[in-house]
Amino acid sequence: MAGAAKQTAAIELPPLNIQTLDVPIIGDSPLICHAWSAKAQKQMLDKQMKKASAGKVAKDPWRDFCETLYWLDGMPEMPIEDDVVAGRFGFPSIAFKAAAITAVTTIGSLTKVMARQCFHISGEMVEILGPAPSMRQDTVRVGMGTADIRHRAEFETWGAILRVQHNANVLSAEQVVSLIEAGGFGVGIGDWRPEKDGVHGRFHVARPGEEIPCR
Repeated sequence: MAGAAKQTAAIELPPLNIQTLDVPIIGDSPLICHAWSAKAQKQMLDKQMKKASAGKVAKDPWRDFCETLYWLDGMPEMPIEDDVVAGRFGFPSIAFKAAAITAVTTIGSLTKVMARQCFHISGEMVEILGPAPSMRQDTVRVGMGTADIRHRAEFETWGAILRVQHNANVLSAEQVVSLIEAGGFGVGIGDWRPEKDGVHGRFHVARPGEEIPCR
């Protein structure tokens, strides 16, 4: 009938089924940290602001080592060895999620877009558990193949507990754990990880009875 009001079908969206689980992981190879140092950030900002370069300063291996760490309680102004031994350190939570997302292609028909939207790792940082880190020295290539010496922090033995929120309507707890396991095996986190043709930063989900490293 002309002029009759059109009826619009109601759209019903199922409620999200958000669940939280703690996933303990254990490192299978050393984790190399490389946080952006205050010096590096200042150099980038000065360059963007067209400030004159102050020139190169003498290397300070200990300072460089300390600045590659993610200090959960803030880095002391003049850190000493005791500070490192007693300190709490973390690693960006997004790195663990990125590893799992990259590994999505190895698990069924799940897409990266779907996985990225359906689970999150809580917090900005995940605390790294285990013995205090040590300093490693490596020769690296930068720029146009120029060689340089880098001093970075390395956790030889390490573990962590990932607090994960997921939409159980899309991803089950078992699927989330499988994604994290696949990311730890084939992608890794930190410098020289498998994703970057390295062998560091690999991990696995702790099996029943396995203990996470502690100090």
